[in-house]
Amino acid sequence: MKEGKVKFFNESRGFGFIKDKESDEEYFVHVSGLIDNIEEDDEVTFELKEGRKGMNAVNVKRV
Repeated sequence: MKEGKVKFFNESRGFGFIKDKESDEEYFVHVSGLIDNIEEDDEVTFELKEGRKGMNAVNVKRV
């Protein structure tokens, strides 16, 4: 599991971005990849899965 922080999440559109703590990479997250509801600045754990435009955060849980 990776750790990161929610940089942005638009609840009405169902997507956002998570910044990885270790690498500072930003990953796209879609509402379908959430386990918990998330908001901006939440600390989260997540896994990565190959998506259409690169790696996506999935199995996202608040810490």
